[in-house]
Amino acid sequence: MPGKDELPSTLERSPEKAQRTWVKAHDAAVEEYGEGERAHRTAFAAVKHSFEKVGDHWEAKDARGPSDAQAERSGAAARRGGETAGGVDANASKAHLLEIAKRLDVTGRWRMTKSELVEAIQKANDRETRNARE
Repeated sequence: MPGKDELPSTLERSPEKAQRTWVKAHDAAVEEYGEGERAHRTAFAAVKHSFEKVGDHWEAKDARGPSDAQAERSGAAARRGGETAGGVDANASKAHLLEIAKRLDVTGRWRMTKSELVEAIQKANDRETRNARE
């Protein structure tokens, strides 16, 4: 099925460039691996290099690059799986993460470590996405 027919709701609320990135990567992955979870993971990996999840949508990052330790892996190491930051740019500065946390109204953000901020932003993103789908 063409990627634009399977576009996730978070990407429907995102810039056109993020949508095009997902569709193009998804369709190429379907040709290579077939339809399914692997094609979707590949498409999201492509999006995460240029965009970060903020609330219920994706926004362009200041600089392209992997968003977390899992995205930095390649080849067989990446295919083995592992924890991701769920679209949060875990490689961003703590100041940037604090700004995102402020926008998402994360309480106690000033006392959090960088990894705690990433986790709190993930939870806030999940909450915003659930609310947007209702």
